[in-house]
Amino acid sequence: MKKGCWVIQLSPLSLYDINIRRQLGSLKHHEEEKVATLALDIERLDLECQFNNTDHRTDLNGVDRLIVRRGQPFTISLYLRSGSFQPGVSSLSFVAETGPQPSEQYGTRASFGLSPDVDTSRWSAAVTSPPGDMVALQICSAPNAPIGRYTLTVGQSKIEFILLFNPWCPADDVFLDDEKSLEEYVLSQDGIIFRGSHQFPQPTPWNFGQFESGILDICLRILDSNPKYLRNPGKDCSGRRNPIYVSRVLSAMVNCNDDKGVLLGKWSGGYDGGVSPFLWRGSVEILRNWDSQACQPVRFGQCWVFAAVACSVSRALGMPCRVVTNFLSAHDTNSNLTIERYIDENGELVQSRDMIWNFHCWIENWMTRPDLKADFNGWQVSDPTPQEKSEGVYCCGPIPVKAIKEGELTFKYDAPFVFAEVNADVVTFMKKKDGSTSKVTTATVVGQKISTKKVGSDAREDITHLYKYPEGSDEEREAFTKANHQNKLLQQLQNAGLHLAIKVTSDMKKGCDFDVFAVVTNNTQSEKMCRLVFGSCAESYNGTLGENCGFKDLLNVGLSPGAERRIPLRLNYSKYGSHLTEDNLIRLAALVVDYSTKEAILAVRHIVLENPEIKVRILGEPKENRKLAAEITLQNPLPEPLENCCFSIEGANLTGGHVLSERLSSTVGPGEDAKVKIYFTPSHSGLRKLVVDFDSNKLCHVKGYRNVIIGK
Repeated sequence: MKKGCWVIQLSPLSLYDINIRRQLGSLKHHEEEKVATLALDIERLDLECQFNNTDHRTDLNGVDRLIVRRGQPFTISLYLRSGSFQPGVSSLSFVAETGPQPSEQYGTRASFGLSPDVDTSRWSAAVTSPPGDMVALQICSAPNAPIGRYTLTVGQSKIEFILLFNPWCPADDVFLDDEKSLEEYVLSQDGIIFRGSHQFPQPTPWNFGQFESGILDICLRILDSNPKYLRNPGKDCSGRRNPIYVSRVLSAMVNCNDDKGVLLGKWSGGYDGGVSPFLWRGSVEILRNWDSQACQPVRFGQCWVFAAVACSVSRALGMPCRVVTNFLSAHDTNSNLTIERYIDENGELVQSRDMIWNFHCWIENWMTRPDLKADFNGWQVSDPTPQEKSEGVYCCGPIPVKAIKEGELTFKYDAPFVFAEVNADVVTFMKKKDGSTSKVTTATVVGQKISTKKVGSDAREDITHLYKYPEGSDEEREAFTKANHQNKLLQQLQNAGLHLAIKVTSDMKKGCDFDVFAVVTNNTQSEKMCRLVFGSCAESYNGTLGENCGFKDLLNVGLSPGAERRIPLRLNYSKYGSHLTEDNLIRLAALVVDYSTKEAILAVRHIVLENPEIKVRILGEPKENRKLAAEITLQNPLPEPLENCCFSIEGANLTGGHVLSERLSSTVGPGEDAKVKIYFTPSHSGLRKLVVDFDSNKLCHVKGYRNVIIGK
């Protein structure tokens, strides 16, 4: 038997009964038409999985079963025990069915016969071989057929296959006409997700692993676990023809807030009962845990984890997808396109429901939008992180990126929320001890350095221009007018008498002591006497504030006309080290109050402390099925020892779909190296990414990676 084939053995059909009925004249006319089919003495049927899966770019899922893409022909071979297929005389009937309640009304059942040629616009089949004892069939699904598991009846035999979206097919709604983009957004099993701050975007490697063993089945189980399927499986399976519907289902199912979704989010407190979101190196372990735990949510995730898992599932199903990071992302809870923030007289933030996240990750899926007016095809925002409800469910999108740019807030789905994430106005008020409030001048601009991984490179691509027109441009004003964004339209730049900024050094490493600076400039022609409050505190990426890391309150800061004062604030590891979250973020805030005018000016900056570099050296010749070693080293940058040190690696087609770990038995002192060797065996050739995680009691979940070219 050929490798990578499904072969179905069929019992021989009786010609004796047919001939007897012919002689007796009891064979009806419509039965005569079917005699050729019945008379085909089919010995076996070959699904040609190796050829078909390779041709349909699904072979990385394996070649032990048939996995094809819609709107593209695939080949099946029928081997006859006796007789031959006669064109124009013989005929075959076909029935394709998906879901538990297949129906022609829902488009989940299609009946068709042989045609002279395959028609790629509908379900069709044609014989491509000359007359003989082997019949080569070409079968094609409709380019808008529902994706999922199928049963195909060929004559009297049944075969099973999986049908996926086809971004290589011009008639498919997810068609993307760029081969390099398809390599990146459908076939690439690893990538880079950007975190940190807009001043210091931090690349985080991720193993999407959409072709690892069992992952496609888990993705189909996610679809079958969604509440819409449980309420009406026939209608839900019919909806799977539409990538708009599928992406919306995935947005809801990657979180578990309304259903048996994949991930439970947690943004505060400890991670008892689960693991830190920072632990994850990829989606494979998360998806397998969900599947093996009877669809109980995996604990825990945060935005980049939700987005990465949604990206893995999208690519597995054939939808082009990328993870996008929006720095200084607004969370507008009351849909007024304004983030209202309150500070006290020391410049410390008083928490409110409206927040600005240092960054927020979502995904974009590529598809057409026939439900909207022309020109809104292409990238669509979909956000699986549970933030606000959409039509009663915790999901968000899809909404065209272009609709956000143009201010089209009536378009489906969830345009106002996404528009606010990148465009909301920020208004800051000071709450005074006497109960009064006053407006504070600040220059926070949300929606900065919107980023994704560049095609064919690990570099960051800035896609802010796809979401926003240049600040202050006529096009921006037109978009705001359309969105009725009155605050932005009325906002005018104020040329304050005092100018305040926060400056930092370029070398801010975790474990070091360093200075940051508040710089106050007097732009007036008169002497100024001010109060300056300069503080710092640890924070999480979603804006939740932690403990104080350093504070300074100067009551009498004098400035002559045109003068500049540079006030330092020392940040010591002995003070900030125990307060840092795993985000390594510190919020700096400086507040200046002009005694003469009572005007208050606020400057805020978020800094990311740099983790040490993980060095990875590959030992051995990188070839398929050849054992290699990764020699991994990290130098302890802290002025204290590290205990319980552990390195973990994983990589698509590198580590067998598993996480491989090596724990150090000894303590690693300040300035010393933590070093291990971890062995792995690549299973496929090509460019692969080995993702590395280091964890310890004091230095947690440091990420690194090494690109490896595996030869055949």
